[in-house]
Amino acid sequence: MSSSVGDNSLGRGGSDDNDDDDEPDMDGLLAAEDAAEEINEEDAVMNSDDDEDEVILHNDAIAYFDLAPDSLFAIAQHPQRHSLIAVGGSGGRSDDAPGLGWIFDAERRPVLPPSYHARPSSLDSLGTLDGHSDSISALSWTLPHGQVLLSAGLDGRLRAWNTVVAEEGGNTTLSLLAEAREVDEINWLAPCPDSASHPGVMALGASDGSVWVYDVSSEEEPLRILQSYYLHTASCTAGAWSLDGNLLATVSEDGSLCVWDVWHLFADAGLRAEAGGGLAAVSLTTADQRFAVDGGLFSVAMDPGGAFVAVGGAAGAIRIVSLPRLSPGASPSSAGQVLASLCSQSDSIESLATTRTSSTTLLAAGSVDGSIAIFDATRRFSLRRLIHSAHQGLSVVHVDFVPSSSSEWLLDSCGLDGVLRRWDLRSADHHHGPLREWRGHRGGDDGAGGVLGFVRGPGGHPIVTAGDDGLALVFVV
Repeated sequence: MSSSVGDNSLGRGGSDDNDDDDEPDMDGLLAAEDAAEEINEEDAVMNSDDDEDEVILHNDAIAYFDLAPDSLFAIAQHPQRHSLIAVGGSGGRSDDAPGLGWIFDAERRPVLPPSYHARPSSLDSLGTLDGHSDSISALSWTLPHGQVLLSAGLDGRLRAWNTVVAEEGGNTTLSLLAEAREVDEINWLAPCPDSASHPGVMALGASDGSVWVYDVSSEEEPLRILQSYYLHTASCTAGAWSLDGNLLATVSEDGSLCVWDVWHLFADAGLRAEAGGGLAAVSLTTADQRFAVDGGLFSVAMDPGGAFVAVGGAAGAIRIVSLPRLSPGASPSSAGQVLASLCSQSDSIESLATTRTSSTTLLAAGSVDGSIAIFDATRRFSLRRLIHSAHQGLSVVHVDFVPSSSSEWLLDSCGLDGVLRRWDLRSADHHHGPLREWRGHRGGDDGAGGVLGFVRGPGGHPIVTAGDDGLALVFVV
């Protein structure tokens, strides 16, 4: 697919699609009548199909990366050089196309005269991720320094790339360190957040239900297996670490939840569950009717305070389960209790996110039915807000709270409509529209397109997206 990005009709401001009277005041955002601009045929954004049908998009991006010949399924951000982005997906449209990935610097844009400032600029590749015989499904740099980039594929390969980040103006380089292939397909990657005690530790989930934990910090053995778990009996669909890095929660299409005691801390304290042969601190399956979700589980999120884990599955079902605590007098029986069963949405829960504000803990859930639900954990997980058509009736792909203490009530979401939106959750009004939105990707109302992931710099900006249209776009807030 040959792609190019056309005219930026709103410059750097993003677009505002909310006409509600109670919309927050957006100083500096262009009014619709001031921003309106006709996009001519010569400003075509991309050629989408083999028959060269032209798709014209409204584009708010300041820069774009368009070397991918097909869908971008994965995106990652360097933990220290936040402008360094990795994207990956399919290397072509045929069924036997290999997986390919690239890294680029979202801030390394050509110097242009003032007349070009309204037009997005093209970004160059700094390196290519190859060697996968099927699509790249997940990408992640190791913590804390981002010395190694891991690419995981639907071919089951896990490839470790040494990343040498140059000083400003220099060239960043990639070189292959090692490859492992223990499974048929890899679904996700998650770096351990406790980078002080466990630097370079990475977890992954596979299509056979297995979960693997690797140590990627050693130059002599850059992909050393620390743990492997086999309690799930179907594909392991999602995984998340606790904020302190002590626990790893995983879910599966078989409807099971496992919370792994990776470092044996809970076993040493006598706080492991009896179920699962003592391998997990918590292990729940569909045999427990209080927990059971028909159709499987697809998303998971940990409470920042370590009190609970939330899992989302088919038909809008969400279960809240208590976690073990490493505290004096703690009992194993306190963990694994179903604290709440939620169902405010009608289709599968594809993404979950949590945040702790100054007054409460919030849980956000994005659904295939196009809605986003917000629950208040301090009020027995009562529904605070339900955004019925967050992405024009198309699936919500990912939700995530803005990582800034000054923006604790802000949530970003992307969907198959091809739009990235930011929501101010201080309002509990179900009909309150988005605070901001950014367009540029092809929408997916015809069964193709959409934003499949995003990353952000400190404070929630800039935002870089990966699309099913093969584009990565850079937006400013």
